[in-house]
Amino acid sequence: MAHARVSVALLVLAALPSLAATPAEESEQIRAADSSFWQAYNACNTTAMDPLISQDVEFYHDKGGLTQGRQALVDSIRNNLCSNPDFHLRRELVEGSLEFHHLNGGYGLLSGAHRFYVLETGKPERLDGQARFTTLFKLNDGQWQMHRVLSYDHGPAK
Repeated sequence: MAHARVSVALLVLAALPSLAATPAEESEQIRAADSSFWQAYNACNTTAMDPLISQDVEFYHDKGGLTQGRQALVDSIRNNLCSNPDFHLRRELVEGSLEFHHLNGGYGLLSGAHRFYVLETGKPERLDGQARFTTLFKLNDGQWQMHRVLSYDHGPAK
């Protein structure tokens, strides 16, 4: 019996380094997940967005209200922002605005500002506006996913 407990304890201890990332490693991983999401957004690649969003995501938008659930959020992007091939929004992070905050228990917080550009067929790209965001990421089965998203303070670009 004691041998079994020691064996289990050793297995748990051996697994800890691979499970527990430092806050710096979490920052890098979450920033990479965030970047991957926005690359997919800019390309209207909703298939690539899907694994980066938690099943029970809540997306709060100061103009559009609340969208709940991965499928509803992906459908909203697909059916609105990505439905017209002659009109598209491109998101760009405001340089130097991104902040990371470690939260215990498999969470991390990113916040910053971003700008949106309108791309219309036959017209030059134009700056449309700017907003702030705060995204709570959650570690689900080894994948950092957007879990709670706040997009607010939409207005003219500064």
